[in-house]
Amino acid sequence: MSYAGPEFESPQPRRPRRRPLALALAVLVPGALLGWLLYEGVGGAADAGGGTTVAVGKVTSTAPPNVSSTTADDRKPPLPLKGKVVVIDPGHNLTNFRHTAEINRKVDIGTNRKECDTTGTSTNSGYAEAKFTLDVAHRLRTLLEKQGATVKLTQDADRPYGPCVDERARIGNAAKADAVVSIHADGAGSGRRGYHVILPGRVHKGIADTRRIVAPSATLGKRIAADFGRVTGTKPSNYVGNGTGMVTRTDLGGLNLSKVPKVFIECGNMRDSKDAALITSAAWRQKAAQGIAAGIGGYLSNTL
Repeated sequence: MSYAGPEFESPQPRRPRRRPLALALAVLVPGALLGWLLYEGVGGAADAGGGTTVAVGKVTSTAPPNVSSTTADDRKPPLPLKGKVVVIDPGHNLTNFRHTAEINRKVDIGTNRKECDTTGTSTNSGYAEAKFTLDVAHRLRTLLEKQGATVKLTQDADRPYGPCVDERARIGNAAKADAVVSIHADGAGSGRRGYHVILPGRVHKGIADTRRIVAPSATLGKRIAADFGRVTGTKPSNYVGNGTGMVTRTDLGGLNLSKVPKVFIECGNMRDSKDAALITSAAWRQKAAQGIAAGIGGYLSNTL
């Protein structure tokens, strides 16, 4: 097919036809560049929250403000016991038996004078109460520290005997502890089973004054008793406490001399074969520590 359009009417040179395009490009390119520079200046100012300024004919950038980044640690939930101090008192000492004169020395407990400490009891197979209490204390310390608590032990097999009961109380007082728990296991006769928590009674005599700690200690003790039974699956004592798992005493120096909330827990009876089977089980000792930790955590959470 033939085409008779204007482009084929005469063989005119093509150079003159390119001149308008070149002129257009000469005008458009600098304009586009200027527009881009202005866009970047204004856009940068908006994005940086005022961190970029635009001057006539040029763009001057200033440093953007500091923006804090969120790390994985920032996203972690706060530790529930951060800022709390807990003192764990592992009952007795494995080498007390080598220092009978020292542990038999009498100390003032307010209501009377009592032995510095005792050797504690053991299972019929020879598993010592002091070994049990220290093992549970270590497990308990780990659990509480994971929740942010500052944990101190009255002894960590780092002294030849004791400490004496009055010193155990002073350690908790000096630490300004939010809670103190003394860990024990009983030595009652066979057939007597279960755990019980010992609370301080009201004492105001001599150097002893428990009036300010009776109420908070009772709250602490109730939480520990409930959680200990729930976690370990064991029942309250069938020989003291009338089935409540709670006993109040005024003859224990560790309680009488305490100025901070404190309780004892007898985790079971080492002289009963069924309780002894639990006490000598590492898995059950872990549950015992978990139960005590749950009680302490519940108590401290409500005192924040």
